[in-house]
Amino acid sequence: MQTAKALLGLVLVLFVLLEAFEALVLPRRVLRPFRFTRLYYRNIWWLWLAAARLCAAGHRRQTFLSLFGPLSLFVLFAFWAAALIVGFGLGHNAVAPAGVNLIDSMYLSGTTFTTLGYGDLTPATPAARALSVVEAATGFGFFAVVISYLPVLYQAFSSREAFIALLDSRAGSPPAAGRLLLRTPPLADGGSCLTGFLTEAERWTATVLEGHLSFPVLGYYRSQHDNQSWLAALTCTLDTTALLLTVVEGGSRTQARLTFAMARHAVVDLGLVIRRQPKAPVEDRLPPARLTELLAALRTAGVKVRDDDGARAKLEELRELYEPFLAGLGTFFRLPVPVVWPTEEGPDNWRTSAWVRRAGPLTSLGIDPKDDHFS
Repeated sequence: MQTAKALLGLVLVLFVLLEAFEALVLPRRVLRPFRFTRLYYRNIWWLWLAAARLCAAGHRRQTFLSLFGPLSLFVLFAFWAAALIVGFGLGHNAVAPAGVNLIDSMYLSGTTFTTLGYGDLTPATPAARALSVVEAATGFGFFAVVISYLPVLYQAFSSREAFIALLDSRAGSPPAAGRLLLRTPPLADGGSCLTGFLTEAERWTATVLEGHLSFPVLGYYRSQHDNQSWLAALTCTLDTTALLLTVVEGGSRTQARLTFAMARHAVVDLGLVIRRQPKAPVEDRLPPARLTELLAALRTAGVKVRDDDGARAKLEELRELYEPFLAGLGTFFRLPVPVVWPTEEGPDNWRTSAWVRRAGPLTSLGIDPKDDHFS
């Protein structure tokens, strides 16, 4: 019986340490078929979504969903710590003298793992003393890794959100490729403005991909505003490059091609991380009639466009390469996938505040709210 307790405790400790190493230290996707962390997130996320339905749709529900990422992380750390204490407790009970009950062994394990060391219970045998030293070192290392993990995680989150904030004035909120092309035409400022954005977008998508592969929990972290998200930013980037490669002329097609490839790579791999298969979009994000209206607006703004069957067919082909993956990610994370060019226009986030909800007062800053670039 004592041998069975020792083996069970050893297996539990090694299993938790492997899980923690893969989740916190190993900077790559783990292909092992069974992982407690993956099972934990998959099941608790569906429970959280069920609870979210009890909240009123809108800001309150979004706020409730935004709590999941940080809270689930702390609960996971607590599960790991509790499992390690139980595992070492079984080991303490296995090497303890006769008469020591399991509850006392668990208490000794808890005080040793957290390095409290009250002294009311002490290991009595050489094997128990050695086990206590190993457990104290493990607990110290575990908490050190957890503490160092959080700043790295939030640095990755901050880096992701900085680009999303930049999209507000360029593409609106939620970001839309049609707005982006109208506000920063391909040939404006010699094409440097849009090309520079695409260059930065390529680097940002690579950063998002690596960050979400290393820290999958980042996918559950939501942006500061309900009408912004990392998925919406990826969508806007893909839509913009797809339009530039097909129906919109001007700008750097080379940079558009590179950015499209990186962004499409990101959405595909992120779908693999959560094992979410691509699905057909619920509705057409750019119906033919709406595309015609967008091309007319771009033409009016001085942008050269191609409005022929070949260009439209090519655009449709490119959209089929990424839209099913976006739909799958959006359904899983409950993040809306914005359309290419919305029919309804709302104020950008930078034009509103808790005290000013309309754009009129911006005239005092020398900005005309009727200007096309700020409409």
